[in-house]
Amino acid sequence: MSDVSATKADRAPVRRLTVLYDAECALCTFLRDWLVRQPQLVPLELVPAASDEARRRFPGLDHGATLDEITVVGDAGQVYRSAAAWIVTLWALREHRPLAHRLSTPSGARLARGAVLAAAKWRGSMWGGRVYRRADGWAYHPGQGWTYSAPGCDSGSCVTP
Repeated sequence: MSDVSATKADRAPVRRLTVLYDAECALCTFLRDWLVRQPQLVPLELVPAASDEARRRFPGLDHGATLDEITVVGDAGQVYRSAAAWIVTLWALREHRPLAHRLSTPSGARLARGAVLAAAKWRGSMWGGRVYRRADGWAYHPGQGWTYSAPGCDSGSCVTP
């Protein structure tokens, strides 16, 4: 499967990009915060993946998959995933566009893919291969880390993660 969807939108100019990021992931939110501080040649909108806003804007996307892998959507309907998503995001940044051009070459794409895989491995290793989500009862506190509060059980038999 390609990292970029093949549609007629692929030839349209990109005037705005929406970056879907996992708002429950510390690495993802760190990168979101970094992106908003960068001078942008192409405006970036950062929207939590699988959020109501993301589902409203992009009803045709697999929103579960957007939590597992960075997804960027262009204003003409282009969809970029994985390394291609990182490359197009860097391309939108004034100071990183030259790097994006280098990463778009065959050898650069291998490097970009390796970086994406390394980030995914780090992200997966942080929580034993799973992501702790607030909706499941998890909360992150900077001084003490992740804590779990079981949701209420009407039946009296709750399953804990």
